[in-house]
Amino acid sequence: MTALAPTPSHPTRPSSATPGHTPPVAAFTAFPDLTRFILRRNWLRLAIWVVVLVGMVAMVFESQRVAFPTQESRDAYAAVANTPAVAALTGLPNGAGTLGGILNIKIWMTLAVSIGFASIFLVTRNGRAEEEAGRTELVRAGAVGHHAYSLANQLVVGGLSVVVGLLIGLTCIGLGLPAEGSLAMGASIAGVGIAFLGIAALAGQLTSTSRAANSLASIVLGVAYLVRAIADVQAEGDTPSPLSWASPIGWAQNMRSFGENVWWPLLLLVGLGIGGCLVAGVIESRRDVGAGVLPDRPGPARATRSLATPLGLAVRLERGPMIGWLLGGIAGGLFYGGVASAMSDLLDSGNAYAKAFMGQADSVLDGIVGLFVMATAMVAAAFAVQAATSVRLEEASGRLEPQLAGAVSRTRWALTRYLLAAVWGAVILVASGLVFGLAFAASQGDPDQVLRILAASTAYLPSLLVLVGVTVLLTGWLPRQAILVSWIVYGASVIIAMFGPLFSLSDEFIDATPLAATPRVPGVEFEALPLVVLSLVALACWALGLLRFRARDLTQA
Repeated sequence: MTALAPTPSHPTRPSSATPGHTPPVAAFTAFPDLTRFILRRNWLRLAIWVVVLVGMVAMVFESQRVAFPTQESRDAYAAVANTPAVAALTGLPNGAGTLGGILNIKIWMTLAVSIGFASIFLVTRNGRAEEEAGRTELVRAGAVGHHAYSLANQLVVGGLSVVVGLLIGLTCIGLGLPAEGSLAMGASIAGVGIAFLGIAALAGQLTSTSRAANSLASIVLGVAYLVRAIADVQAEGDTPSPLSWASPIGWAQNMRSFGENVWWPLLLLVGLGIGGCLVAGVIESRRDVGAGVLPDRPGPARATRSLATPLGLAVRLERGPMIGWLLGGIAGGLFYGGVASAMSDLLDSGNAYAKAFMGQADSVLDGIVGLFVMATAMVAAAFAVQAATSVRLEEASGRLEPQLAGAVSRTRWALTRYLLAAVWGAVILVASGLVFGLAFAASQGDPDQVLRILAASTAYLPSLLVLVGVTVLLTGWLPRQAILVSWIVYGASVIIAMFGPLFSLSDEFIDATPLAATPRVPGVEFEALPLVVLSLVALACWALGLLRFRARDLTQA
């Protein structure tokens, strides 16, 4: 007979615990271990973000120092920068007649948007994506506090923003810029990253998938950029419009580094980041693991016939990025076509920067047009690389195997995704080239420029196919490193093509990269041989990658 201990009529409970409430200390158990774990998993991504964002400051500063060596040339640039088109794209000019102000105009908005995306993608990757894959539940099965993993994720991503901001400030000081303006610039960039850290943390709690979390936070970033652009177009001179205070990017811009150096908007940015994380923590303590606050929108009772095909499903999943990148390419073409003439008037054909612009062209204007055409091609190539990496993302998430359970081969499925990336990339090339040509022709009063620039833009199609081919090759042979290395190759190609001459790199080395290999038409005589070589390289990469993808085992993350 088994003796049973009497059950107390009034069971006791630890004094610190109440029903439905986790003691504060216990909620963060194992926080240091999880912080080290997240750092170990993401150290390479974090390092790449730091190197790229901080390195861009040094590269752009050096190029602008050479391009505008005199105060007269800087004042002339300030006049061009203080126009609605430039303000909408890069923000209001602060101290535009100084090297620090020119650095702000050239790179600040790019850095702010980039650090915003970095925060969004990293928070989602280590948060909602892990929960969606079921790994968060496994982690919490151990002696881990309910909020420990989320706090560790937020600390790591917030630390990235702080490190990037601090290094940007120190880099600017090392380049000889005023200390207060340098630190204000770094702080404003860090503030944007922290603000969107909070937004991304909140988006991860509201949605139930990583795709939805990234989309929601990215939409907020896009709206913030758009509101800021509208506000800057409405500004009087360099005086901000009150509408700029409706955007976190506007808050950071209103710190006005290398101008008035206003510090208190940093409190708004940090407050938004901390507030978003606190609200996310409250929601996390009340929802089920794997669920989101926003209910999943029910789809139609019946799927359209197109969704039963690999192409239809791919278009349905990628339609948001497809539209977004197309609009971005059109906006870039419109901007470049409008400012090309004004930019050529500012540059002395004898300085090194102008020579880098010109390449082999006979005039600064032709050189600038050729460089701007290449910039629109970079936008199209960026979409193509992003879309091509979806093959590896589908495989790593485990969603590929159910799709291959039907009457579709691996090769057909993958080729459909890659062709979608290439064809829509070509659409972006044509659309941005056409808009560029129309805007430039209007500024020059020469209708013949439309077809000339459209042809120059379309000539970058083989370069785009090579960059997609690199992703195809890596996905087939090195699937676990495919996405990261694909973006490294793309980034290196962009930097070498844009800044290679300023770094005194040899012409042979520069021309061996995909984007720089395409002749910068107009400005130089068209040569078909480089395009033929690029096409053959692309064909080889696609063939080798697809053959290996068909033969190897599927591997998840």
